[in-house]
Amino acid sequence: MLGSVLLLCLCILFLLFQLKPRRPKNFPSGPPTLPLVGNLFNLSQENPLKDLERLRNAYGNVYSLFLGRRPAVVLNGLKAMKEAIVTKGADFAGRPQDMFVNDVTQNRGVILADYGLRWREHRRFALMTLRNFGLGKTSMEDRIHDEIQFTIKTLEQSTAGGTLSPQVMFHNAASNIICQVLFGKRYEYNDELIKIIVQCFTENAKIANGPWAMLYDSLPITRYLPLPFRNGFRNYKTCQNIAMELVKEHKKTKVPGEPRDFLDCYLDELDKRKDDGSSFSEELLINYILDLHFAGTDTTSNTLLTGFLYLMNYPHIQERCQQEIDQVLQGKDRASFEDRLSMPYVQAVIHEIQRIANTVPLSVFHCTTKDTELMGYTIPKGTMIIQNLNSVLREEGQWKFPHEFNPENFLNEQGEFVKPEAFMPFSAGPRVCLGEGLARMELFLFVVTLLRKFKFIWPEDAGKPDFTPVYGITQSPKPYYMKVQLRSSV
Repeated sequence: MLGSVLLLCLCILFLLFQLKPRRPKNFPSGPPTLPLVGNLFNLSQENPLKDLERLRNAYGNVYSLFLGRRPAVVLNGLKAMKEAIVTKGADFAGRPQDMFVNDVTQNRGVILADYGLRWREHRRFALMTLRNFGLGKTSMEDRIHDEIQFTIKTLEQSTAGGTLSPQVMFHNAASNIICQVLFGKRYEYNDELIKIIVQCFTENAKIANGPWAMLYDSLPITRYLPLPFRNGFRNYKTCQNIAMELVKEHKKTKVPGEPRDFLDCYLDELDKRKDDGSSFSEELLINYILDLHFAGTDTTSNTLLTGFLYLMNYPHIQERCQQEIDQVLQGKDRASFEDRLSMPYVQAVIHEIQRIANTVPLSVFHCTTKDTELMGYTIPKGTMIIQNLNSVLREEGQWKFPHEFNPENFLNEQGEFVKPEAFMPFSAGPRVCLGEGLARMELFLFVVTLLRKFKFIWPEDAGKPDFTPVYGITQSPKPYYMKVQLRSSV
């Protein structure tokens, strides 16, 4: 009997040993792995950023983890990031497939599409269409300024001594700008449809970077269990149904060859490419506009939220921005994006807000498209690549003040604006953020216009500010209130 038990134990140990992930030859080192779960217990399920930094200190700027049995390489520091994402960009431009987010989107998204024909065709189309609809031109500035007026009205209602929670205001403002580009319409800040979309996206962003999605990605057997990640599928279906109605509405009212917005342009493209074997389809369109809406809303709104949190708590920086704004815009009705060239300090502040916000801390996961090398290591095809952007945006030696909020990080000794090579909040290389140009324009025009008109004050009864961000696919500040005063000089 004892012999049988020992034999069974040996068989189980042997099986577990076989299930233990093994690092390939010349693969980056990393923490010891456990059978089935790999290194899941090495990472906090709530916020893994501190754990990634701890592992970096132990294993260097390029190290490996196993999420379940799936190998991943974590990149830290400018040198490793630049070699992978820029110098060998095509080798590292894939997207890992068979994951929670891919399954939720039925693998029809474009941001998460693998590096192939579908991605190339849709990225080329998006860049061309955004340019045609005014990106970098005054027509896009007009759209942004129109939306800022609604933000101003909301703020004016709070200037009588009360306080305001800006979370919904900034989120809806960013959402409306991308909605105008995509659908040719904006929504009131209390519109129920937008509330539903925001709620679904917010919850899915938390699920996607939370413990349940990690479990889903690491242990495929859990996918069939009624666990909380099921909410992600329901939320996305809700958004798909809303997008389908918008597509139906556009199909009824559009005039061929006279596009009003991105959606019309895509439908025209579909008509042109009916029989050419391209990747364009109505199913992809529905997921594509959801991809672009989410990407164009969360990052900008969370950066604005971070910005005004810091500007309220660094009033000397806010005042110096206002002095420069008043000087440059004297006699002008409104700011233009070109005015940034005459505002080195404001430029430095906005870039410092982006650096400190680190809104997408792990970027969007990449994977290798072929067997390749990085920093002397061999990285097999299909290996997941995780960019720890925090390690670059706060890297010692790359910044004058890496661990504090200080616009001097972007100013030279003559007070001129300079952008260090380590500034890459939008990532870099072939898969650099598609909406970088739009985001930069939005941030500049919002910050300048609002600071010109209002003074933002940290409420006396709010206590000490907590700058610790809430972790997710996109990081955001903890909810806060602001006090707003009309500036007497305006």
